[in-house]
Amino acid sequence: MTEKVALAAKAVAPPDVEIVARNPSTGPASIQGREDGKAALPGLFAEVKKAANEKFDAIVIACFDDTGLDEVRQMTPCVVVGIGEAAFHAAMLMGTRFSVVTTLSVSVPIIEENLHRYGIVSQCSKVRASEVPVLDLEKQGSHARQKVSDEIGLALAQDDCQSIVLGCAGMADLAAELSDTHGVPVIDGVAAAVGLASAVARLKATG
Repeated sequence: MTEKVALAAKAVAPPDVEIVARNPSTGPASIQGREDGKAALPGLFAEVKKAANEKFDAIVIACFDDTGLDEVRQMTPCVVVGIGEAAFHAAMLMGTRFSVVTTLSVSVPIIEENLHRYGIVSQCSKVRASEVPVLDLEKQGSHARQKVSDEIGLALAQDDCQSIVLGCAGMADLAAELSDTHGVPVIDGVAAAVGLASAVARLKATG
């Protein structure tokens, strides 16, 4: 999944931007709910400290729950962007109401809380779970893609939304295909975050 995230990031990064994708060496295999998020924090913070020493211009936290986002922003002077927050703002910049299609139901309350915290809950029609375990997105023959697509179909039929936000970094490779399938913008948070992080880092450098 880390390699998938790196490919999605490099696909949208400007030519002069170097992308380095890392996964903490400790913590849960995937983040599915609040407890996994808490367990992931020590490994995340360790990677942030390393990145700070290496003088990166921006850090993207590639967990849709925006795990540790506030804490990391306190730890480093560089630009820090979470893929959840970035994807929400990208959808709004398109002038659309959006629904989120995430993995398991356990993640829905966290995403809803973030929408309230960011002050943009009114722009989101609904947060939906496709009931796909995160790691199934990496398994051949798991039907994960079809389940995500089916949930998008329900969102478009029922939610009064004009775009879809994919609620997991492991869905980064699905956005273009699902956008073609359903005929609406399907937003990958990794791509959105890299684009925003790059833009904000440049603004900061000139400020």
